[in-house]
Amino acid sequence: MAVKISPLAVVEKGAEIGENVEVAPFAFVGSKAKIGDGSTIGQAARIEGDTTIGSDCRIFSHAVVGSIPQDLKFHGEDVKLIIGDRNTIREFTLLNPGTEGGGGVTKIGDDNLLMGYVHIAHDCIIGNRCILANAATLAGHVVVGDGVVIGGMTPIHQFVKIGDLAMIAGASALNQDVPPYCLAEGNRARLRGLNLTGLRRALDKDAINSLRMAYKELFERGKPLKETAMHLLETSESEYVKKLCRFVLETKRGIPYERKDKRKEEDR
Repeated sequence: MAVKISPLAVVEKGAEIGENVEVAPFAFVGSKAKIGDGSTIGQAARIEGDTTIGSDCRIFSHAVVGSIPQDLKFHGEDVKLIIGDRNTIREFTLLNPGTEGGGGVTKIGDDNLLMGYVHIAHDCIIGNRCILANAATLAGHVVVGDGVVIGGMTPIHQFVKIGDLAMIAGASALNQDVPPYCLAEGNRARLRGLNLTGLRRALDKDAINSLRMAYKELFERGKPLKETAMHLLETSESEYVKKLCRFVLETKRGIPYERKDKRKEEDR
């Protein structure tokens, strides 16, 4: 199948279009865009700036991909948006490139689903196999791991990090880091336990049981968080527990959990 570009679309000179690409009527593809094999650009979608889109991506109607950052510090410098393979980007999504202050690149991995009205701001890094539900909005410099689910109508504060296989419930508001494998919910969002549904799809029973015990030690026993994480890191044989503990030790914005009074727990 050859490239199929509607005569009603605008593809500027210089754009690099792969094989078997489709560009629908009224779509716009800018001169610096690169679109991989088998990708489709929907009706009235816009691909702007220095944007690279991988193979077999589906960009739906009225998505705006690669328009300049919504950052007052941006003054026209050269910045990039890099999107991997097999991503589905639904209607009215807005994806911005990086800024000079954040490294100049926004990067989205492979096999992600971005539902309608999702916004990914400048300098964000998104992993693979993530799902961002309708109207999830990521401010600048957010880092999201692999297999993360973010519910609809949920804003994520700038510079927040979310670990692998975590889930943020819909209609939450997150302003701190969420460790891998955990579930957060609420406004402001707090840890509510492990993301057991996601974990059962990805990990075996022994790994999940190790994480259960580690979660209780870290967040439910009222012990000093960093000291507990260090102890578990040194004593646990589970690679997943070690990853959880390293995240806790390296967090810059803190972990949003309910700090229990150890003395009250012991009196019960």
